[in-house]
Amino acid sequence: MLALVAPQPDGAEELALIERPVPRPGPGEVLIRVAAAGVNRPDILQRRGLYPPPPGAPDILGLEVSGEVIEVGEGAEALMGLHVCALVVGGGYAQYCVAPAGTCLVVPDAISLIEAAAMPETLFTVWVNLFERGFAADGDWVLVHGGTSGIGTMALLLGQLFNLHVIVTCGSDDKCAQAAQLGAVAAINYREQDFVDEVLKLTEGRGVQVVLDMVGGDYVPRNLRALSVDGRHVSIAFQRGASAEILISDVMRRRLTLTGSTLRPRAVEFKTMVASEIAHTVWPYVEGGRLRPVIDSTFPLSHAAEAHARMEAGEHFGKIVLEVAP
Repeated sequence: MLALVAPQPDGAEELALIERPVPRPGPGEVLIRVAAAGVNRPDILQRRGLYPPPPGAPDILGLEVSGEVIEVGEGAEALMGLHVCALVVGGGYAQYCVAPAGTCLVVPDAISLIEAAAMPETLFTVWVNLFERGFAADGDWVLVHGGTSGIGTMALLLGQLFNLHVIVTCGSDDKCAQAAQLGAVAAINYREQDFVDEVLKLTEGRGVQVVLDMVGGDYVPRNLRALSVDGRHVSIAFQRGASAEILISDVMRRRLTLTGSTLRPRAVEFKTMVASEIAHTVWPYVEGGRLRPVIDSTFPLSHAAEAHARMEAGEHFGKIVLEVAP
């Protein structure tokens, strides 16, 4: 099979399309003939040598795929021949990919395989961090940074389904307009406005119940200022730095919760549990045509460098997807 690896950590031009043996599924696993693979920021970090795959993961890039199950291991027979999308620990940028059966979701007729490939990574991430760790509930106000990213757009879509008032930050007026059209209660241009001031105005001084933060660094103390009493701050990345200075007394006085998580290194058993929750609570909206991801653009697998460049330029709105097979 053809697969894409990043043997050199110094730029998109080093992505290499090579031949590899087709992997075989073990017990509880399936082999997927890949139709499409989602592009995610961790892929870029791995390409740069900044995010090594966890032990046992393939060096092939790609954390989510869609396609047809063509071979199964013991215990996964029920998925044989079905079209699925799956969260994987690596190996998605290839013509064939092994996935745990527990992280597969059956693709309904309501969405295409391109759309299906754009869902697992962002859907699992937002569900775990916004709803499980952030305890977002009906009527809550939520602040999400990177409002037009794959994570941001998924948070907006789920916010509409679960009655959240989602405020986002974006880097331009055009992106703010796109986020508003997608359902943001407000979209703040962080280059021109102080998002803390704007959040407090929008919430009449109360602040938001949850912040979903992928920025880190000096954003963290500002995020805490934007939180309400008993607010929850959930970190999922730290693009502006992994350290921050905060006032512990403020955390104590307002009973704030600081938490966060990374999904890729978690055990298959945990991801299987999340997939089961999503299948029961979110997937019916997909099956009914009420939830589908925002697709920014698609590229052939051989043009993955261009896909990475588009993501790095920050021009995208929603998900970028690689087309692997028709």
